[in-house]
Amino acid sequence: MTTWEVRPLTSGNFGDFGAVANPRGNPRHCWCLAYRLTGRDVAELGRGDGGEREGFLRGLAREDPAPGLVAYRDGEPAGWVGMGPRDTVPRLARSRVIPRVDDVPVWSVFCLVVRSGFRRQGVTGRLLDGAEEYAAAHGAPCLEAYPVEPRDGQRVNSAFAYVGTTGMFERAGYRRVVLTDSTSDGLPRWLVRKDLAPDGG
Repeated sequence: MTTWEVRPLTSGNFGDFGAVANPRGNPRHCWCLAYRLTGRDVAELGRGDGGEREGFLRGLAREDPAPGLVAYRDGEPAGWVGMGPRDTVPRLARSRVIPRVDDVPVWSVFCLVVRSGFRRQGVTGRLLDGAEEYAAAHGAPCLEAYPVEPRDGQRVNSAFAYVGTTGMFERAGYRRVVLTDSTSDGLPRWLVRKDLAPDGG
């Protein structure tokens, strides 16, 4: 029988995150910093051997709330969701193309990665369930995401799939709020939301 677990990223399971998001150990990998820092800051951290990017995320993994969650299928790391309060994510807090629609202190889901060999096994659904529980336990009133709207029958380029699709989030109970001015690989992105029950209940 398949077992699932979704855990916050910490120093103790950082290697599991790497197995999902950076399996080749590329030191210049983005390390899920594209939204957490300005483009200039990300580039600056990549000027050396690349270890600075990994080091920055390792620092965040020592904080609460965690910068994201790792999903495990039968004890094996299978997926990653990057998330956090929108106000603490600089690229979103200052975005002109992904608008803030009100003053609700939302949390944002901005990165979803499923490990090779675990795709089409329900990992994304488990990640989104875990994200809801974790955000609600930290007092978030709702979650936001910014997925693409694929064209009829078109597959999303794997390099841009980390933002998710509208269908993926709608199946998880999110509702469309507004079509943004942002695009990913030429596809339009929607702001979608899901209200959360207190403490994940």
